[in-house]
Amino acid sequence: MTKHEPQTADELLNAVGPAFGKLRRSSLLDVENPVSQKDLSRTLVLNIVLEAEQGDAREVTVGAVAEHLGVDPSVASRMVSDSISAGYLVRAASQQDGRRTVLHLSPEGRELMSRFRRHQRAAFEQVTGDWAEGERLEFARLMLRYVAAQDGLRRRAAERDAAR
Repeated sequence: MTKHEPQTADELLNAVGPAFGKLRRSSLLDVENPVSQKDLSRTLVLNIVLEAEQGDAREVTVGAVAEHLGVDPSVASRMVSDSISAGYLVRAASQQDGRRTVLHLSPEGRELMSRFRRHQRAAFEQVTGDWAEGERLEFARLMLRYVAAQDGLRRRAAERDAAR
């Protein structure tokens, strides 16, 4: 017996949330150079720092990690401390405000993120291996568009909150 595939617009849209939940639970596929479960959770923090270093050049603090992940500052502090203990992050004085401590990727953190990116690509290729190339690329394009829109909404909400 096959599972019921969503057919109507409402069924498809209602199935999106649970599908995203399943994505998080199935991130450790059997691909070359797998990333451990512990390092997988560390990549949540490392990715925030990496994106800041590659993109908007904003300095990342523990508070920024907490805000971005939507967790309590004490939870973010433990996550950051774990990544520092593992050798993936280093603390440094802010160049903008010497009283603040900011986070940077260590060379080991950069290597982990490089390995994680390779793992993600291999997993994507494994999952979509029997898709037509056009479908695979269209899905990738739409996923990137979705994430960019989500980031835009998060940024606008943060700006609104800061203006209050």
